[in-house]
Amino acid sequence: MKCRNLLAVVLVGLGFAVPLTAARADDSFLTPAKKDHWAWRKPVRPPIPNVKLKTWPQNPIDTFVLARLESVGLMPAPKATRAQFLRRVTFDLVGLPPTPSEIDAFLRDDAPDAHAKVIDRLLASPHYGERWGRHWLDLARFAETNGFEHDEIRPDAWRYRDYVIKTFNANKPYDRFLKEQLAGDELFPDDPDALIATGFSLLGPDMTDSASQAQRRQNTLDDMTDTTGLVFLGLTLGCARCHDHKFEPIYQADFYRVQAFFAPADFRKDLPVASKEAKADHDRRAKQHQTLIRPTLDAVAALERPYREKLLEARLGKISDEARTAHRVVPEKRTLRQKELVATTARLVVVSAKEVIASLKGEDRVRHQALQKELQTFAGKKPAPLPVAMGLKNKPGAPAKTFLLRRGELHSPADLIEPAWPVILSPDFEAKPLDLPDSPHGTGRRAALASWMASPDNPLTARVFVNRVWQHHFGRGIVPTASDFGVRGEPPTHPELLDWLAVEFVAKGWDIKQLHRLMLTSATYQQSTLPSAASRKLDPENRLFSRMQRLRLEGEIVRDTLLAVSGRLNPKRGGPGVFPPLPEELGAAAKGWTTSPDPSDHTRRSIYIFARRNLRFPFLEALDLPDSNLSCPKRERSTSAPQALALLNSADVVAAAHALSKRLQSEADSAEDRITLAYRLTLGRPPDDEERSLAREFLADSPLSEFCRALFNLNEFVYLD
Repeated sequence: MKCRNLLAVVLVGLGFAVPLTAARADDSFLTPAKKDHWAWRKPVRPPIPNVKLKTWPQNPIDTFVLARLESVGLMPAPKATRAQFLRRVTFDLVGLPPTPSEIDAFLRDDAPDAHAKVIDRLLASPHYGERWGRHWLDLARFAETNGFEHDEIRPDAWRYRDYVIKTFNANKPYDRFLKEQLAGDELFPDDPDALIATGFSLLGPDMTDSASQAQRRQNTLDDMTDTTGLVFLGLTLGCARCHDHKFEPIYQADFYRVQAFFAPADFRKDLPVASKEAKADHDRRAKQHQTLIRPTLDAVAALERPYREKLLEARLGKISDEARTAHRVVPEKRTLRQKELVATTARLVVVSAKEVIASLKGEDRVRHQALQKELQTFAGKKPAPLPVAMGLKNKPGAPAKTFLLRRGELHSPADLIEPAWPVILSPDFEAKPLDLPDSPHGTGRRAALASWMASPDNPLTARVFVNRVWQHHFGRGIVPTASDFGVRGEPPTHPELLDWLAVEFVAKGWDIKQLHRLMLTSATYQQSTLPSAASRKLDPENRLFSRMQRLRLEGEIVRDTLLAVSGRLNPKRGGPGVFPPLPEELGAAAKGWTTSPDPSDHTRRSIYIFARRNLRFPFLEALDLPDSNLSCPKRERSTSAPQALALLNSADVVAAAHALSKRLQSEADSAEDRITLAYRLTLGRPPDDEERSLAREFLADSPLSEFCRALFNLNEFVYLD
C-alpha cells in the first residue's frame, strides 16, 4: 500500500492526473497526531482555576494568568501608576495621547470604577474605529492601487476603509462583520455597507495588463482563498495551492474546495452601493432622462456607426486570425477558448469616442456637433451617478466549475472539485459536497461559507479573533503565531484562557467592545512593565504575562501624536485618501503622487493617507509600515538608523516641533510652565527635578522648538510603558 501511495505521489509530481483516493489510500497523510491537534477541537468553557493570591484577580482572565505564574513560582508585577494606565489605554483604544485635562480628570477620580469609565469613554470615541480599523486593514492587505508595474489607482477602494472604521465604531458583532465581508451581497443584498464589505476579497494586488485574463482571475481567486484562510481561520491554506501542505493536515484539494465557494463570483470594480430607496429613485430619474434623449442618442449612434465599424475592422486586422474570429462570434455562442481570446485582446480592439469623433468628415461632423449640443440641453436633468465600490456579485447562470490544478497551474486541471470545508475541519474527516439551499441572490455558496465560519461550532473563528485582540493589547498573542493555528504554529501559552475567552466572546454575542472591556479591566493588563528578578529569570520573554510588555507605537500613531500634541491634527473623518507632501529627494520616485491642494488635508490622521502599493509614505515606511501585498497579522518592530533619522530630521517632526513651540508660548506664560506643559503634552507627565534642570540648561542656548524636537526623540515618546 505504501509503494502504491509513493507511486501516486511521483505520478502527480510528473503532471499525471491521479484519483485523489489512490494517492491517499492508506490515510498516511492524516496521522493521528495531526488529527488530534488542539485547534481542531471546539473550545469548551474550562473551569476557573484555584489560585493562592485571591486578592489580585479582578476578573477570570487574571485567575488563569495567575495560576500559570504560581505554577512556576512567579508573582505578578506591581500595578502600573494611574498616569501610566491612562496613557497606555488611550493609545491602545484611540491611538492618540491623553490630553492634560483628561489626565487631571482621571487622577482626581477616586471612584472604584474610574478605570472602567475611562475605557467606556474611549470605546465611545470616533477615534476608536480609526485605531482598530487600522489593525484590520493590515490583515485585509488594504491598498488603493493595484500594485505591479503600473500600480493603477482604485478610485473607490477608500469605501472599504471607511466601512471598517464605521463597523468598529458601531460595535457591529464580529460574526456579522465576517459574514458581510465574505457574502454581504448574498446575505444582505439591500445593505450598501454589506456590499462594500465584499471588497475584502479583492483588496490584493492585481496585474491588470496580464497577457492572460483567465490567469489574472485565477490569481485573484488564489489570493482571496489564501487570505480568507489566514484572516478568519488562522490557517495557511495557501501553502496547499500546488500540492498537499508539507506540514499541516491540509490537502491540495482542500484549497480548491474553499476556492469553489468563490468561483461563481463576478469581480466588480463598479458595484453600486446605494440604498434600495436611492437606487429606485435613481432608476426612475434615469429612465425619464433616457426617454428624453433616446431619439438624439439613436441619431448619434446611426451617424457614428460606419465610422466606428471601419475603425474596429482596422483594429481587428492587427490581431491574430483566431482572435479576430472569436470577436466576430456572438458572446453567447463563444467557446471557452474564444472567450479567453476575447478577454485577452479586448483592450487591443477598443475604439474610443474621441477616435470616432476625429474620423468624422464634412456634413457628418457638423451634424454630430449639432446633436451633441442638443444632448447638452438635457444634461441638467441627468441624475448624478450612484456611488460604486469594489465588491463581489454572483454571475448569472450555472456557477463556474472548479478543478484541482496540478502544481497550481491553470492549464493543468485534474479532478473536479465541489465546495466543502477542509477535511480536517469536516465531520469524520470526510469532505462531503454540501447541499446548498436555493438563494434568490446567487448560488448561496459564499453565504454557506460565511455561516459555517461564523458558527459557534467552528473551532477556529472565535479563538483566532480573541487572540488577535489579546495580541494588540498585550504585545504577544496567547498563540504567538496569530495567523497560524496549525500544527506548525506555536502552541498557546494559556490554552484554557484562550478557550474561555473564545466561549465568552460568542456567549456575549460576538461583542468586540465587551471583549476590550474584559481585557482592559483585568489586573493582568494593569500591571507595570518593570520585571522582577524572578520574572527576568523564569519568564524572560514574558510568555506568561508576568508583567506588561513595553511596546513601540506604530508609525501612524507616532505621526498622529506629533500632529495632536502640536495642535495641528485635523479630525475630519472618511472620504478619499489624502496626499501629504513627500520629501523632495524622492524626485522621480514620487511620480503619481499629487500633493493635496488643501493644506488641512496634510494633517489628517495617517489612516487616511492614500495607500499606494509601490510608494509607501516615507515616514511610515521607516517605522515598519507593512507590505500591503500580503496579509499582516503582526507589525514588525525593528530598530534601524532610518528611524532615528526620521524622528530627528523628517519634515513631519520639524513642523511639529515648530508648531508645539508656538502652542507652548501661547498656552504657558513662563519658561517653567512651558517646560511642564511640554512634558505633559508629549509624555503625559510632568518633568522630574533632574529633567527640569536639564531643560533649563538646554533652553539657555537653544530655541524652544529644538527642545520640543528633543522630546520627540525620547524613547518614552514612542514607547508605551
